[in-house]
Amino acid sequence: MSAEMSHFGFRDIPAADKAGMVRGVFDSVAGKYDLMNDLMSGGVHRLWKNAMVDWLNPQPGQTFLDVAGGTGDIAFRILDRLNARAAKQNLTGEEIGHVSVCDINEAMLNTGYDRALTRSLDDQNNLSWVCGNAEHLPLPGKHIDAYTIAFGIRNVTHIDQALSDAYRVLKPGGRFLCLEFSEVKVAGLDDLYDLFSFDILPRLGEWVAKEKDAYQYLAESIRRFPNQQTFKTMIAEAGFENVSVRNLSGGIAALHSGWRL
Repeated sequence: MSAEMSHFGFRDIPAADKAGMVRGVFDSVAGKYDLMNDLMSGGVHRLWKNAMVDWLNPQPGQTFLDVAGGTGDIAFRILDRLNARAAKQNLTGEEIGHVSVCDINEAMLNTGYDRALTRSLDDQNNLSWVCGNAEHLPLPGKHIDAYTIAFGIRNVTHIDQALSDAYRVLKPGGRFLCLEFSEVKVAGLDDLYDLFSFDILPRLGEWVAKEKDAYQYLAESIRRFPNQQTFKTMIAEAGFENVSVRNLSGGIAALHSGWRL
């Protein structure tokens, strides 16, 4: 029987090898990951992440799971919204809500944890960190109110399994929200984006993070990820309902939303 195959950027590889290879990429760039995000997007990734949390509309008392969110960018945004709204209602402690960050990569989690230590000590009671695989989350079923994942799902070996496990851990009425690079929908922008992705981005990676190959992989992984409509269909096939998509920056990134009803 032939081995199951997956892809690592444009390369076809045995599926069993992918998680370790992806882990190696993020081990190598963890310390410069947030700086590189700013450089490679001109800071626009911050606007995309704000748009994600705007659409999420987190409310005090809810529980959130941010997957592949090791450096804490999404979790901190959610927690800031929770704290602001809880303060207006004079809520404290567990009434504020809770955000769990799950990432397969310990180096990324360590970066996020170090960032969290620079924040308010009160945040530590409403924030937790766990090392785990998006395809087999270390959580019981029907456990959380909202599942978020930003720029992470394209790196998993089996996207369908990650979607299935997202559905499993959500409570009935819970929401799945994904921010991911997608297919450019503006004529002319696609050519410029290709030039940036395959010429400039790897050079930035070599110059700043000393990891040209890692950023070559990231550019290739974006092109291998399903486009907006295909991914929307995959989310629906995992059991989610009311699935919708919003393009950001002409489709360079997209937000996909679905509900476990």
